[in-house]
Amino acid sequence: MIKLAAAAVWICVVTLGAVFWSFQSAGARSDQAPPPPMLGGLDYVRTEMVSVPVLKDGRIDGYFLTRLVYTIEPAMLAKLSVPLDALLIDETYSYVFGNPGLDFVGHKSIDLDTYRKGLRERINGRIGAELIHEVMVEQVDFMSKDEIRDNAIRRRQGAGATAREMAKGFKNEGHH
Repeated sequence: MIKLAAAAVWICVVTLGAVFWSFQSAGARSDQAPPPPMLGGLDYVRTEMVSVPVLKDGRIDGYFLTRLVYTIEPAMLAKLSVPLDALLIDETYSYVFGNPGLDFVGHKSIDLDTYRKGLRERINGRIGAELIHEVMVEQVDFMSKDEIRDNAIRRRQGAGATAREMAKGFKNEGHH
């Protein structure tokens, strides 16, 4: 009977020691540096398509279209007191309007690294903390006024032809 009680106490001591050791080793691992930003721990916030008119000499030359993805720490996102979408869209508009270095009309491309870095710094500066870690471009386009007008004309012509074809098919089926 004493041997059975001693064995039970020994098993309890070994189990408690193993549990204590596992908690100690897990605590030691949490003291290590956090993983790099692209490996986890951040939320990814995707914006809707943002369309910013591009003004030159007091007239609209076209539209800058962009869809962005921002990486944000969840703890910082929870502290934010304004709607995130409104903040991101406002800063995108302000950055494109207020940055004369972004000349979409005369160039075939823009410097995306400068655009992303400038936008990230502007948002973080407005918040006063590092809210945005990375700005990723999902889509970026520039459509001139002429391209928009040509697309609208093609759509109207295509819609008109479709309506005529439907009316013709409706008459050919014997409906009057």
